[in-house]
Amino acid sequence: MMPSHGGKTVAQLSVLIQNGALDPVALAEETFVAINSCKDQSIFVNLLEQRARAEAAASSKRIRDGRSLGLLDGIPVAWKDLFDIEGLATTAGSTVLKTSVPATRDADVVAALAGAGMVSIGRVNMSEFAFSGLGINPHYGTPQNPASTDGARLPGGSSSGSGVAVASGLVPVSIGTDTGGSVRIPAAFNGIVGYKATRGRYSMRGVFPLSKSLDSLGPLCHTVQDAVWIDAAMRGLGAPDVRRSSVEGLSLVVPETIVFDDAEAGVVSAFEAALKLLEKSGAKIRRQAFPAYAAIFELMAKYGPLVTAEAFVLHRERLAGPEAEGMDPRVVARTRLGEKITTTGYIETLATREHLMAEFASSIGPGELVVSPTLPHVAPLTAPLLINDELFVKTNAKTLRNTLIGNFLDGCSVSIPCGVGDAGMPVGLLLSGLPNGDEHLLSVALATEDAIR
Repeated sequence: MMPSHGGKTVAQLSVLIQNGALDPVALAEETFVAINSCKDQSIFVNLLEQRARAEAAASSKRIRDGRSLGLLDGIPVAWKDLFDIEGLATTAGSTVLKTSVPATRDADVVAALAGAGMVSIGRVNMSEFAFSGLGINPHYGTPQNPASTDGARLPGGSSSGSGVAVASGLVPVSIGTDTGGSVRIPAAFNGIVGYKATRGRYSMRGVFPLSKSLDSLGPLCHTVQDAVWIDAAMRGLGAPDVRRSSVEGLSLVVPETIVFDDAEAGVVSAFEAALKLLEKSGAKIRRQAFPAYAAIFELMAKYGPLVTAEAFVLHRERLAGPEAEGMDPRVVARTRLGEKITTTGYIETLATREHLMAEFASSIGPGELVVSPTLPHVAPLTAPLLINDELFVKTNAKTLRNTLIGNFLDGCSVSIPCGVGDAGMPVGLLLSGLPNGDEHLLSVALATEDAIR
């Protein structure tokens, strides 16, 4: 059951709330009814009903009294299950953390959105400890991709619940994390927008980590405009500071390295159709090889992935004790691979990363953005991956392939729906920029979305 306001954008709901046509209390109650009656009960892991009702009531009073906090006052938001919520244990998609000490304060970004008047509805499911791009969780269940018409398909991970909660119309926005694609993958699989900010754009205090060298945050929502509004609030701004640019005269670079390897024909077709729409709107498209892309995967093959090394250090005591028995065996196996990564290999990876970032930055022109398919395939069927470990590992690697490049190069990216591929499943177009180029990226993404959707 979808609420009468389910599927509306943040902007659409904001208009209704600010003009008095929709009361935040009624919207919160509507949201809880929809969540509790939803056929898929694996999307949310915690509902914050008492908190949400108090926040919605405060928002309602402010607006009646003419003291609105701004565009986001009264808007529902869901949180990936690794953001600290005061009074709750932060479980990060794992049952082994259920008895952890409850958080004594909200994560900084949770507090920031509360300060903008947003209503925290609950925490949503995720891959255990955020260590998979597929979204399968054996403890809390695997959310089902609502775009599928031929059986359960992957939600994408690790922000699986975030993607499905928004795509299902249960909430207009959910905040996720992205270490190798965990915002952009579920966005592309579910046909919504996902914005991965430059690492460090937002405070990470109160966010359960995976890899501190790679972790970043971002919203999953229906439109780039919504992402712009949320981005401003997460940085403590009273209003957005991103201005819409024009596609006309924009220079976009399509990589000829890695990102199209073994890509599904339907994905390529949808992507190329989107490029034609951009060209029709005045964008200049050129294609170029990026040796730095290939070098990233050569480096990982030689020394091991950076994320695996840091995840192992984070979880090494847990893996050596009884808690490992209560974890997803696939997460345990992948994390233990980090034990084989030497200190020399880790340091060499960090040093080479700096070199590759500089090389990549010098290979594109001023103001240029990179444009590619977000993923090489649409969301696969879930069932075969539950029983075949080899297929799981292969699919996970391919799913993360295109997006992890942006994390390694420390850039920013936005995934925008651009059509459908096999089985009528959504395809995403990925716009990527250099580190700290978020304002330019979002400015261009606003115009790009107008052209391709």
